[in-house]
Amino acid sequence: MSNFISIKGAKTNNLKNISIKFPKHKITVVTGVSGSGKSSLVFDTLAAESQRLLNETYSSYIQQLLPHYQQPTVDSIENLPVSIVISQKKIGGNARSTVGTLTDIYSSLRLLYSRMATPFIGYSMIYSFNNPQGMCETCKGLGEIKRIDINKLIDFDKSLNDGAIDFPTFQPGGWRLTRYTESGNFDNDKKLKNYTQVELDLLLNDTGSSPKNPTKDWPKTSTYIGIIPRITKSFIEKDDKKYNTQLYRILEIRECPNCAGTRVNEFVRSSKILGKSIADCVLMPISELYMFIRKIESPNLKIILDDLLKKLKSLEEVGLSYLSLNRPTTSLSGGESQRIKMTKHLNSALTDLLYIFDEPSVGLHPEDIQKVLKIIMGLRDKGNTVVLVDHDPDIIKIADHIIEVGPGPGYKGGEITFEGTYSELLKTNTVTGKALTCETSLNTDKTNFPSYYELENASLYNVKNASVKIPKNYLTVVTGVAGSGKSTLIRSLFKDKYSEASILDQSQIKGSNRSSVLTYLNVFDKVRNIYAQQSGESTSLFSYNGKGACPTCKGKGFVKMDLAYMGDVEQLCERCQGKRYNDKALSVYWRGLNIYDFLQQSVDEVIHLIDEKILIATMQDLIDVNLGYVKLGQSLDTFSGGELQRLKIAKIIHQSLSDIIILDEPTTGLHETDIESLLILFKKILKKNKTLIVLEHNLKVISKAQWIIDMGLDGGDSGGKVLFEGYPIDLLKLKSSYTAKHLTNYLNRSI
Repeated sequence: MSNFISIKGAKTNNLKNISIKFPKHKITVVTGVSGSGKSSLVFDTLAAESQRLLNETYSSYIQQLLPHYQQPTVDSIENLPVSIVISQKKIGGNARSTVGTLTDIYSSLRLLYSRMATPFIGYSMIYSFNNPQGMCETCKGLGEIKRIDINKLIDFDKSLNDGAIDFPTFQPGGWRLTRYTESGNFDNDKKLKNYTQVELDLLLNDTGSSPKNPTKDWPKTSTYIGIIPRITKSFIEKDDKKYNTQLYRILEIRECPNCAGTRVNEFVRSSKILGKSIADCVLMPISELYMFIRKIESPNLKIILDDLLKKLKSLEEVGLSYLSLNRPTTSLSGGESQRIKMTKHLNSALTDLLYIFDEPSVGLHPEDIQKVLKIIMGLRDKGNTVVLVDHDPDIIKIADHIIEVGPGPGYKGGEITFEGTYSELLKTNTVTGKALTCETSLNTDKTNFPSYYELENASLYNVKNASVKIPKNYLTVVTGVAGSGKSTLIRSLFKDKYSEASILDQSQIKGSNRSSVLTYLNVFDKVRNIYAQQSGESTSLFSYNGKGACPTCKGKGFVKMDLAYMGDVEQLCERCQGKRYNDKALSVYWRGLNIYDFLQQSVDEVIHLIDEKILIATMQDLIDVNLGYVKLGQSLDTFSGGELQRLKIAKIIHQSLSDIIILDEPTTGLHETDIESLLILFKKILKKNKTLIVLEHNLKVISKAQWIIDMGLDGGDSGGKVLFEGYPIDLLKLKSSYTAKHLTNYLNRSI
């Protein structure tokens, strides 16, 4: 068996006929500027082929249930192991997903309690908060209760016809409002403050009745239900994500008074081991729970106990000892999510696999990264092959083998510009080599700021009585390890006080084949208007989602052929040759270009063609975030993570009317060279008298801050404190700060 995975003639996306070898049982880091072709090589070629070939080993029926992977454009791939891909996507889940359920630790705890706890109450499923027999009767296993704040939902100074119910589909024109205005139960023009108690109770709380005098438009088979039970059943209980923002505004969320947030009922809580119930266990920090499990002695249950200790120890080793098993996965930071996903694989008994990581450094402070490095090296030392796509210098440094893709983004990339060891990389003149050896410097200015935004004694989650000042019209960087309270301080507490602030969050753009740069930035209408005015036709003719669509492929550019049990195959549309438009739309020209030709132009090319001010400003925003090379019609589902991140930054700059812009980890997916461009953009924003607040771990960004807030010391209950607030030069004096330690090393790094 060869000691290498061999790829020959890779041409996926922008790859230019690449041939490369990945050493087996080693750590290989693939790096390069954002959009250079790293993802095309690692995910769209290496991972896709491994996953595709593995799926083919299953029956045709099972294959239909599995994700479908496109066959990469490559001459050959040899000696390819089964791969496991760990993406940078944040753990989601629903209201019932917790750290305990995600890591399977709660399942092991349930098994332990069913075998050992007294009194014996039943088998392991009865200890589950998802089991009707085990869940708390009050909160139904959610650990919290949600109550609608009537005063936020209802404007009592208005009538039903005037829009008294402030919730989507319940307002004038909304179909749910007709369930009240057509019921005949109410005077629709009467202000709600003038309702009798009986009328108000009927409007708000009725659990089901038949209207006595409904209008002719009332559905004959319908039952009348009050507003509160209707919203509860239709939105709250279904955990409807569509109206999250509106629900958050009208809901009061409190810890369940019955189970104190433990999710299980009193019967389950009565069963104990060494005086502790399973409810007590899920509230303990991981470190405390580990010590508790160690005290339990039972030779018959050694396998269960050892398994629990192993899983808990893994979480401790990656710096998550402060988490509790009851913590909802939806509340985890990006850095916490990343490490939890990794520990699951570290505990696996499987070996000789190919582990592929998509930027494991995302969301992690340099102190957290040191713990992640142990996981990566642990996977290699177990006999696995590890391939990482990353830009972080600490990640690159531990590689046994480094591959750099470049030299530039998009059509300027797609080549192998370096292959070798870390020490060899530092001697090269490649983009990454120069970035790792460039001189570092700290902003030593101590500007006398004229005014501040202030928070005083603010508390939420692990942040307790925090007071901070943020200088107006300057760059403030908020840092600290994952879970230390950065997001709580700024995205929750600060945003609550200064609601006008715009936020760039960590959510991913959900790109599709039908979305492009222009549609995402909401300026495609401007382009279609140009062609409509040129031709006298409607703007819809110049939309491949409207009248302009090719009749054969319906505007997709390809036709999907259903080969029954062999799965679907996508083939270039023969009629439009992938152009998406019909002949009529393509017959209209403006400045020598039809609509398809226009969409094939790059941002750099088109900015010199257009006169429309909004379009010019939008193109300039894209150039400012280093996306000038991108074609206007390129589908978002083909963008790299770094390109999508920069596109998000362009959008918030383009659309933000606020004087305060909050950027949550804007360097996600960006190469050190891209970060230089980002810092130039920051200066441009500040010149417009904007206030920039950046939540960030990247040391280059931290070193250029004008004001720093450092949270810590650790995460969870060990965090939430403002360790430092002041000028960057003064932070270096704080010996207890992880940020200060790593910033000092960064500034003093010796090559």
